[in-house]
Amino acid sequence: MKQPIYLDYAATTPVDLKVYKKMKKFFLFTGIFGNSASRSHQFGWDAEKAICKARKNIAQLINADPREIIFTSGATESNNLAIKGLYEFHKKKNTHIITSQIEHKSVLDSCRYLESKGCQITYLKPNKYGMINLNELNNTILPHTLLISIIHVNNEVGIIQNISKISKICKNKKIFLHIDATQSIGKLKIDVQKLNIDLLSFSGHKIYGPKGIGVLYVRRRPRIRLTSQIHGGGHERGLRSGTLPIHQIVGLGEACKILKKEMYNDILHYSKLQNLLWNGIKNIEEIYLNTYLKNSVSNILNISFNFVEGESLIMALKNLAISSGSACTSSSLEPSYVLRAMGIKDELAHSSIRFSIGRFTTIHEIEITIKSIHLAIQKLRELSPLWEMYQKGINIEKIIWNK
Repeated sequence: MKQPIYLDYAATTPVDLKVYKKMKKFFLFTGIFGNSASRSHQFGWDAEKAICKARKNIAQLINADPREIIFTSGATESNNLAIKGLYEFHKKKNTHIITSQIEHKSVLDSCRYLESKGCQITYLKPNKYGMINLNELNNTILPHTLLISIIHVNNEVGIIQNISKISKICKNKKIFLHIDATQSIGKLKIDVQKLNIDLLSFSGHKIYGPKGIGVLYVRRRPRIRLTSQIHGGGHERGLRSGTLPIHQIVGLGEACKILKKEMYNDILHYSKLQNLLWNGIKNIEEIYLNTYLKNSVSNILNISFNFVEGESLIMALKNLAISSGSACTSSSLEPSYVLRAMGIKDELAHSSIRFSIGRFTTIHEIEITIKSIHLAIQKLRELSPLWEMYQKGINIEKIIWNK
């Protein structure tokens, strides 16, 4: 068994072996290496054919038209293109965007950038389970609201937003809907036609495909108009210029093809291991589950261990590859903005750990994880004066520390 045990699949996944084998054919002179924009010879035609096949596989996973698939470098770029591109095209008429406080940084930072350009942004606060209040969302809509951008599955706690109902609100009010589906692709069935989604983002490296490739689904009918953010040769319907990375696109296409066949087996696997993990540690004293299991994906568990600092626990669990939150905020010492928005106290937010299970996680790895957590918590709390005070019945919240 490989050590440390990898339980950070929400940050990234390894490339599936079948994906890797497919990608290998698209590097060397003996393979298909041409530029798909080269329309005058066989090398370019072969490359274009491979990309068309991949585009079709990706479109089939979300029930889209292949012509609605725009390739980007990843979900971060897709989110930027969707939000900034839509605003810049429509800013003369509509200048209000609604999003939430628990979005990925690429959505929040795009919105903050647009605020500096005069766009009005409403950041909805979730309830204690991480859910967006739909009445509040409805009441927040203004006559000049352009877009609602909502994350489908939160990357830290795994909570699922009700996209179907949000979509109906958007349709009734004639507002565009953008979904960040980075953590929901492969964990939930997504049908962009049934859900009436206008724009949808995701990355290859979260679904056992390669890094550096992502997708922005852009509805064709009725047509969604965006202002491009990268200019050049007019690739991807003029929305995202740049030579297409054929090996990455083929890898993403293969990953989507595998997902279409294996997704439900994956979900059953995640669910089985998630239950095993939670049942193995839930009786630890002063443990708090931040993932609302009744409405979350089955591969993410976010847990706070009171009286244990999260970073210390990660150091004590060196045999596990885990995180205290999303990879994109891991350099910050601040407690998770997602957990704080859900109303979780700073102390518990600081003690939170995200465990994310993947296709290659085994029962044996989860059993070792359970034992390791018990040992680490016991060891760290034996060293904690706060834990000792808690054991003596002292109410720590009532202590005035500066006297």
